[in-house]
Amino acid sequence: MSPVPVTVLVVAKAPVPGVAKTRLAAAVGSAAAADIAAAALLDTLDAVAAAPVRARVVAVTGDLDAASRSGEIRARLADFTVIAQRGTDFADRLANAHADASVAAGPQPVLQIGMDTPQVTAGLLGDAARRLAESSAVLGLAHDGGWWTLGVRSPALAECLRDVPMSQPDTGALTLKALRSNGVDVALVDELADFDVADDVVAVRAVCPSGRRFTSVTRAAGL
Repeated sequence: MSPVPVTVLVVAKAPVPGVAKTRLAAAVGSAAAADIAAAALLDTLDAVAAAPVRARVVAVTGDLDAASRSGEIRARLADFTVIAQRGTDFADRLANAHADASVAAGPQPVLQIGMDTPQVTAGLLGDAARRLAESSAVLGLAHDGGWWTLGVRSPALAECLRDVPMSQPDTGALTLKALRSNGVDVALVDELADFDVADDVVAVRAVCPSGRRFTSVTRAAGL
């Protein structure tokens, strides 16, 4: 089967202790929280690497040299096109990442995900990419009111993100409203749980495929 003509873009933050997953760190400590974030990132990269898509880009912010599992992450990133995030806030960085991924991988639709859904699979990403190849945009809402994936056919369609408040209980609804208010036809894909605090971990782990790093690391942390 030919790869879907879509770029999967992973927007990632270096899992540095004391910087990554600070709300989770309140329960397990900064080193364990960073290790959990690193495991989630690596699981996500594995799924993206196996997805039937034409291109894969990672937009990174933070100091990878200081990150948990730095060597393993750098080795995994060798299979990806890596770009730096740029922008004054998270919404800017997301919109800019869509534009930069389109330059790095060529002008084709971009399906963006984060690193907080380590349960994601190559099959799920492939399904979302195929929906995007047939739609103007796709959006996967998250159980906490945010979203875990956004795909757009061109970077211009992601510009509305700059006006959407991020990391709020209604970010998903506001993103959907912003897209539709700009005349974008949005196809909704599967809703997933993501993790930010200790109470989120069990629900995410319960749907992780076997062998995921996230599963073993969170159990080792007592979660």
